Amino acid sequence: MEPILTPAEINKMRQMLQDYAPAQEAFAMLEKHQGRLDSSFDELWFENNNLESYNRKSLWQVTLKTLRAEICGNDGLRAQFKDYTKNPGSAPLLTGLIVAVVGLGASSGIPIDPSIATIVVLYLLKIGLNIFCEYTEPVS
Repeated sequence: MEPILTPAEINKMRQMLQDYAPAQEAFAMLEKHQGRLDSSFDELWFENNNLESYNRKSLWQVTLKTLRAEICGNDGLRAQFKDYTKNPGSAPLLTGLIVAVVGLGASSGIPIDPSIATIVVLYLLKIGLNIFCEYTEPVS
């Protein structure tokens, strides 16, 4: 079962990032999909990359699997998440996390635009970075 953002959570984050245009596209998609992060991610990815939807593996799951090593092995990014969780009302810290995920994707050869990175960051904040790095890793 995937975590779902409530309308209140979406509105709170939307207010914090009201001056960050790429995030607004992500919030519109989250509302369209009733807070489902996975569905919102997939549709944004297909729209932003001019791809047709296909029924193979979930692009969401494949992307999270690919990003897991990059995100979980990056002490600087983990520190940024820790800073944000200490001050969850900080729009600059939240924007910084989104920009960091975009940069991490680019340096890893994963084309993630800011609206897609917003969905990834909101997911990581919803479930917690430690849970993402330890618990959600697929069992071999």
